[in-house]
Amino acid sequence: MVTPRQKRQAVGVVMVHSLSERRACQLIGINRNTQRYETRQNKENEQIEKFLRAKIALSRYQSYGLPRLFQMVVRQFGKVNHKRVEAIYRKAGLQLSRRIRKHTKRTPVPLEKPLLPNQCWAMDFMSDSLESNRKFRVFNLIDVYSKESILQVVDFSLQGNRLARELSQLAEHRQLPKGIICDNGPEFTGKALFRWSEQNGVSLHFIAKGRPTQNGFIESFNGKMRKECLDRHVFQNLIEAREKIMDWVKHYNEERPHSALNYLSPYEFIEDWNVKNKCNFQTGL
Repeated sequence: MVTPRQKRQAVGVVMVHSLSERRACQLIGINRNTQRYETRQNKENEQIEKFLRAKIALSRYQSYGLPRLFQMVVRQFGKVNHKRVEAIYRKAGLQLSRRIRKHTKRTPVPLEKPLLPNQCWAMDFMSDSLESNRKFRVFNLIDVYSKESILQVVDFSLQGNRLARELSQLAEHRQLPKGIICDNGPEFTGKALFRWSEQNGVSLHFIAKGRPTQNGFIESFNGKMRKECLDRHVFQNLIEAREKIMDWVKHYNEERPHSALNYLSPYEFIEDWNVKNKCNFQTGL
């Protein structure tokens, strides 16, 4: 559909080729009165656009969006239709640019297969919901070699600062590994955990984006917890969720046979490994 404005522009193009206005209007199919019509709002629109540009040029107004700028236009020019101001605002390209979230870029590091317990850990998050449909999160930390479940944190919100505190408390009772495998979640790539890793000499090994199989050990553990614990219980509150999850973790570490460990539980495997290699690796906290 061709608008009157577009037809007027077409008449101007045709008149360039030495045609009269009358003949050009006949060819385009537009009334001569419509061709000569000049909107009374053009000058005011130019003034509004100039006013908006002047305001946005000042640093104090650069974060203002259309609603606030519209109120300033009304104060300056009186009653003005908001759709008209919005059209001027968009045509002038004055929209606020979307905020770009800052992400710390981490280079994926090739992973080495651990040769002994406590050499490399893996961590990840899970989520589930209470009976009231309120969601909660579970932070899982395991030993890649022995498959031991080292730490679980269950809460409604788990940020990088919280993880750093939990890992620092863990370091008071247990020797830390050389590295921890994790994905590129904001909790792991944030400054809090990065500072903790530097202070404690632990390397964070980030998997490639979209490649959860590179952290397959923790994904396998998450699947077991989901199938054998989370999907089998309806939690009334967070306290009950913590109790059920920790009961399952205790069973997993102490009793549950693991096929990769020759059907020993993680604690049995570590004890057996300590005897064979005359070592004294810790289990539990």
